[in-house]
Amino acid sequence: MKLVIPTERSATLIDAFLPVWERSVRATHTFLSDAEIATIKSYVPEAFQGVQHLVLAYDDNDTLLGFMGINEHNLEMLFLDPAYRSQGLGRTLLQYGIDNYGVDTLTVNEQNPDARGFYEHMGFVVFKRTERDEQGGPYPLLYLRREA
Repeated sequence: MKLVIPTERSATLIDAFLPVWERSVRATHTFLSDAEIATIKSYVPEAFQGVQHLVLAYDDNDTLLGFMGINEHNLEMLFLDPAYRSQGLGRTLLQYGIDNYGVDTLTVNEQNPDARGFYEHMGFVVFKRTERDEQGGPYPLLYLRREA
């Protein structure tokens, strides 16, 4: 596996992200309807463009396996192709973010217990909870910070 920091975020690169993002969301965000996923998908390209740091994970055949986005010290997104979950890819990406960008906070949907468990295993603890997500949807969010 190799980690790549893209120098530009072309439409071609964003088109490569979307299928990975969608497969990941469908595997981990089972609480979302197809219509909600479609709505969120429409603003994912803007989110990709808006993160300060973007890190991509590829295999030796240049297949995109996953990616993360970071603003300041906050992990904004971490999505893995479901076929590569539980193989150390998430740990590798997150540890890279911690080591190179000082990631110390993140937000996760409460209805995504696998993600919460992963982040807690990586040393993050919940410090805040909201009843609704950032778009006002009925999906509680957990805010986590890294314990030193």
